[in-house]
Amino acid sequence: MSFFKKIFSSEKKETLDKGLEKSKTSFFTKLNKAVAGKSKVDDDVLDNLEEILVTSDVGVNTTLKVITRIEERVAQDKYLGTSELNKILREEIAALLSETKSGEETEYTIPELPKQADGSKTPYVLMVVGVNGVGKTTTIGKLAYQFKKKGLNVVLGAADTFRAAAIDQLQVWADRVDVPMIRQEMGSDPASVAFDALQSGVNQNADVIIIDTAGRLHNKVNLMNELTKVKRVMQKVVPNSPHDVLLVLDGSTGQNAFEQAKQFTAATEVTSLAVTKLDGTAKGGVVIGISDQFQIPVKYIGVGEGIEDLQVFNKYEFVDSFFK
Repeated sequence: MSFFKKIFSSEKKETLDKGLEKSKTSFFTKLNKAVAGKSKVDDDVLDNLEEILVTSDVGVNTTLKVITRIEERVAQDKYLGTSELNKILREEIAALLSETKSGEETEYTIPELPKQADGSKTPYVLMVVGVNGVGKTTTIGKLAYQFKKKGLNVVLGAADTFRAAAIDQLQVWADRVDVPMIRQEMGSDPASVAFDALQSGVNQNADVIIIDTAGRLHNKVNLMNELTKVKRVMQKVVPNSPHDVLLVLDGSTGQNAFEQAKQFTAATEVTSLAVTKLDGTAKGGVVIGISDQFQIPVKYIGVGEGIEDLQVFNKYEFVDSFFK
């Protein structure tokens, strides 16, 4: 298939290969055991493969789709050898991901927006959601760094006012990346902070405004009401904002990440995903399952601690690294 004929930047690809090492090693150790002593793909191999995909956190529904695709390939070629299984898996998972909007980009980009009523530039407003501890603040900091590196003016808004630590942590990133951050005291109204951040961003001719929000899932109704209010208030400053609602998920939590995605997509309209901490886990298959099941584009993946190690998710690069 022509999926893998793209030329990837070698440095980015090396980081991705390294970041997925644990997932890949775990997967292939299981796969090699499953096909040991077998020369062709039979029902036993397919049963074992199904179990391997599920235990690699690809998820049951996505696994069943992959197995069905491979069964169709086996039916076409009765003598399909186990030596070809890796190649077929790679092709079929790439084909499955091609059915979603996920992972076409290779660079950090923001869309060009129509000018505001007064003729001024419309800043791109990104609202970031996710529970505490998933790497939300770190993702915001790394995104700010990447956008600034591209020559864009970035403003941060600390609307996670529920925890003082969240405000302080975001301030550390704002200082590190050298971008302005709008903050109020802990316990302030998050919508008020978002309003101030957008006004400040417009006044500073910002290209991108990133708003952090609180991630309390224990009361979904409160979360839903709060996020709805934040959006409504932002729209008073920049109509149609936020332009993107990015849900950050911790890839190392595997199936728990699926559960969080379900909860947040029920509480607010999520338009893109970032899956973090893939370098420290063998659960990298979760990206494949989440991308397929939620039909929400995975935009970014975290494959290391470094400031450059948040990458734009490209499905071809990902599958190539995972099945290399």
